[in-house]
Amino acid sequence: MSFSLRSKDLLGVLLLAVLLVVVLPLVLEPFRLNMVGKYLTYAFVAVGLVLCWGNAGILSLGQGVFFGLGGYCMAMYLKLEASTPEATKIQSTPGIPDFMDWNQLTSLPFFWVPFKSLGFSIIAVMLVPAVFALVLAFALFKRRVGGVYFAIITQALAAIMSILIIGQQGYTGGVNGITDLRTLHGWDIRTDSAKFILYFVNAGLLIGVILLCQFVQRSKLGRILVAMRDKEDRVRFSGYDVASFKIFVFCFAAALAGIGGAMFTLQVGFMSPSFVGITPSIEMVIYTAVGGRLSLLGAVYGTLLVNWAKTSFSESFPELWLFGLGGLFIAVVLLFPNGLAGLYRTYVEPRLGALLGRKGAEPKAAPAPAE
Repeated sequence: MSFSLRSKDLLGVLLLAVLLVVVLPLVLEPFRLNMVGKYLTYAFVAVGLVLCWGNAGILSLGQGVFFGLGGYCMAMYLKLEASTPEATKIQSTPGIPDFMDWNQLTSLPFFWVPFKSLGFSIIAVMLVPAVFALVLAFALFKRRVGGVYFAIITQALAAIMSILIIGQQGYTGGVNGITDLRTLHGWDIRTDSAKFILYFVNAGLLIGVILLCQFVQRSKLGRILVAMRDKEDRVRFSGYDVASFKIFVFCFAAALAGIGGAMFTLQVGFMSPSFVGITPSIEMVIYTAVGGRLSLLGAVYGTLLVNWAKTSFSESFPELWLFGLGGLFIAVVLLFPNGLAGLYRTYVEPRLGALLGRKGAEPKAAPAPAE
């Protein structure tokens, strides 16, 4: 069994890499490039949804929870690094984050202590969302809860998590989140040069994640996921543990969302519960739907397109943007359900093949006459 990627897939990744690493840095000013870097952090979630929703048929409306968990794990490390006794000597209790001092905490909570280590924080960025997803998925998939019921439960989870974070203000920063993040292991992340470097790190990680997901799609695991989506009972009767495969892909998508959340924290400089609730989770599904829930590259382009439109239109028509976002989702479902990738495969790819792929091709045999 071969796990090699098709040349067409590699070419698509190469073109995306050229766009992100060469074209956009040359044509965009630093402010706009930093915004594109923020958009790319959402693309980690969209790519994970392609595997989870597009390939395995598991629609999750709570991916913002895992995005936020990854972001908070990174923000906790950055906040502790900025909360040295010297930097917080004016507080009642020096050496703890400012929002804890405002809420009259006198010591660092025990679950914050491990985040003083950068290595632990990097592992936690992926591990904490994955473990959280494992608990939820094990409880539901082992009982064969799926379809619309699973989507509703994940949506409720997003609402509960955002309320919980806001309510525990002394431990999480409350509605304001964790702000005033300054350095990463002594490196000032607030400068333009740092944001420029983080953009390239972000783009490189995204390209690596896409290649990994393409590897999964081309493997036997990827074919089993598609078979589960189309004929779940037949896969179960063939001897496969369907619940275990669903748990794996859901946890994998959660880990990818956590990476996106961590990169968002580094790129933007804060993390708040506004990225954990129902609205951002549904927006992340829309990114995937617009790009094409069956295409990894389409999900990235869909994320860039929707966020660019959101930024552009909200600056001119802030009251109408949410209606436009809802209308866009309805149009995608009704007019081109396979998203931008579907339009490309239907109208663009055949013409490119006719222009580029016919030279040197062997003549095909004439079709047999119809009876």
